[in-house]
Amino acid sequence: MEPIIIVLIILVVLVFIALIKTIQVIPQASAAIVERFGRYTRTLNAGLNIVVPFIDSIRNRIDLREQVVPFPPQPVITQDNLVVNIDTVIYYQVTDARAATYEVASYIQAIEQLTVTTLRNIIGGMDLERTLTSREEINAALRGVLDEATGKWGIRVNRVELKAIEPPTSIQDSMEKQMRADRDKRAAILTAEGIRQSQILTAEGEKQSAILRAEGEAKAAALRAEGEAQAIRTVFESIHAGDPDQKLLSYQYLQMLPKIAEGDANKLWIVPSEIGDALKGLSGAFGNFGGMGGGPTAPSVPSPAKPPAERREQPRID
Repeated sequence: MEPIIIVLIILVVLVFIALIKTIQVIPQASAAIVERFGRYTRTLNAGLNIVVPFIDSIRNRIDLREQVVPFPPQPVITQDNLVVNIDTVIYYQVTDARAATYEVASYIQAIEQLTVTTLRNIIGGMDLERTLTSREEINAALRGVLDEATGKWGIRVNRVELKAIEPPTSIQDSMEKQMRADRDKRAAILTAEGIRQSQILTAEGEKQSAILRAEGEAKAAALRAEGEAQAIRTVFESIHAGDPDQKLLSYQYLQMLPKIAEGDANKLWIVPSEIGDALKGLSGAFGNFGGMGGGPTAPSVPSPAKPPAERREQPRID
């Protein structure tokens, strides 16, 4: 009985192994290459697949998702004989699992070497300045060459990016000095423009202020003159309305005499001829006041006609 049990156990183990080799589960976005006696038979897609155990074998499982592969910096010589280090990043995707398995031994290494040689050819026709400012152009040219070469390998290059372009240290120092000089120049220009604009605005402000000040002074002078004219007109009308007589005018003449003599610099002052008439009128007024006290009143004698007003100059006695 024991040999039979051992044989049954061996048969069960073989059946279990055969079932495991018969049922193949392929994950999503993956593919598997099946070979029968070392020859390609078919490609297994995602899902549950049945193969012939011990006859069919899985050679390679390939990820069909987009892959990102960064390559180390590569020294490249530009057209003006400067060595720059360029880092590249490749975005690719396997579209044909059979071609990626049988058409090239290692498509990753092949893509890397193709990228290096193509990059050297492209950069070799550009100078440093164009290399630093033409990343999109370099990416497009590199992608076109890689896509054309890798198409027969069952690989599609979706994108090529230049991660970094590092010129020599001496060139970097010169570029930094040049950029610093350009920034200083722009700063000086902006400062000069600001000062110029500030001076223009200040001059405009002073001009507007002077115009407004002149207009204000003109209006103030006009209002002042109008007020003085109104005051003179009011005084004139009041005098005419009061109908002043000769006595009042004589009294006003006497009040004005001290004001004429005011000031230390007045060495000579002029007495108008009308002051005599004012004094006569004032003395006549005092005479009338005396007649009211009982004395005889002298008859009024008309004064003889006088020539036009003459001015007598009298020296002032300090």
